Amino acid sequence: MLRDTVSNDFYTIVLVLGILIIAIAKLVSPKRFDDFVSVLGNSKYIKIYSREQKFLDKFDALLFINLILSTSLFSFIMYQYFTKTSTISVDLMIKISFGICVFILIKVLFERLIGSLLDIDTAIDQYLFQKISYKNFLGILLIPINAILIYSFSPTMLFFYISFALLFAVIITGLITSLKTHQTLIKHNIFYFILYLCALEIAPFIILYKVYISK
Repeated sequence: MLRDTVSNDFYTIVLVLGILIIAIAKLVSPKRFDDFVSVLGNSKYIKIYSREQKFLDKFDALLFINLILSTSLFSFIMYQYFTKTSTISVDLMIKISFGICVFILIKVLFERLIGSLLDIDTAIDQYLFQKISYKNFLGILLIPINAILIYSFSPTMLFFYISFALLFAVIITGLITSLKTHQTLIKHNIFYFILYLCALEIAPFIILYKVYISK
């Protein structure tokens, strides 16, 4: 069952904008983009471009914008499904996008601060580059998922479960790659690593969940 045609206009604009941004990223760095799309099965991208990373990188910035758009659209579709509403709220979409963007940026900046305090800046920078790269890959992966949800059929819990499983598999792949890359450093700093996982990887999502269920 297709969605209402009027509603599709808003979704289409967001989807096309995301695809356009990805196209610009490929145009800006075609070789890097080709390496990036194979990041799941090949560590070449991480090894090469982690050494060339900058604080403000046009390629990563473009993919990050798409990540925010794609994640926000997916979250918005989920919100509509669970609240049983077909109303399109641009204001809510903007709030979701802003919230996701601020959450990710604050988390990254705080992680960099922790890296400086523990004097492991290089390792943290490489780890963050890996995480950001895999998250940006999720942004691209969400485009066809969102397109299916919008144009093919009405959302179902089964489809959401499958989507989450696929996205989670990408995140786990990134985490395993990071652990393998920094296994020596982790072994020598196992206490700090556990503290990092609890404080910066697990706690923020628990807090968000608590905030959500309290509403």
